[in-house]
Amino acid sequence: MASRYQTEAWRAWEAERIARARGGDPRAWAELYRSLAPAIFSEILLPRLGIKVAAEEALAETFRIALEKLASFDGRVSLFFWLARIAVNQANDQHRERARTHKALAGFHDLLGPLQDLPPDPASEAERASELAMLRARVQHTLGGIHPRYRRAIELRLLEDRPRPACAQELACTVPTFDVVLLRALRAFRAAWGATPRQRASEA
Repeated sequence: MASRYQTEAWRAWEAERIARARGGDPRAWAELYRSLAPAIFSEILLPRLGIKVAAEEALAETFRIALEKLASFDGRVSLFFWLARIAVNQANDQHRERARTHKALAGFHDLLGPLQDLPPDPASEAERASELAMLRARVQHTLGGIHPRYRRAIELRLLEDRPRPACAQELACTVPTFDVVLLRALRAFRAAWGATPRQRASEA
């Protein structure tokens, strides 16, 4: 389907609307969106992300970025291929953010242990980010109430996911000593966590 965007007729149609859009005509950009968005969504984003909502979010962000940077588009390729590169970057950004989120949740799971005070699986990436931000804020608040050495042990091992030897080196102790420090740190954290008022979304 991408071959249609390489024809002379399409390039002429596209160039005229790009010129109008650069001149501030919102109708021209709307026409480009209606013509290009379905292909960017179905050929680029949905295959890479696999989730309709995530692909829709990436599509909106792709066109937002493209509109902001339209003045830099040089016309050497069709706008479709330029948009496709932006869309691929957006998909890759979402994958990296998911990886960071999953890693953070895994670290929180290890930290909280039997407390199991983790957010439920959200309906959207935006909800996931919001729930994780609230949980991270509460974790940081609780960490601030325990001994600095304990706090650092937890940050190194569970939140930064460093190997035990590296954690021990950072704290200037042996690995067995670090294991003891981490155990005590977890006990101190969980005691402080249980004493902290729960922060629910309805209270925000």
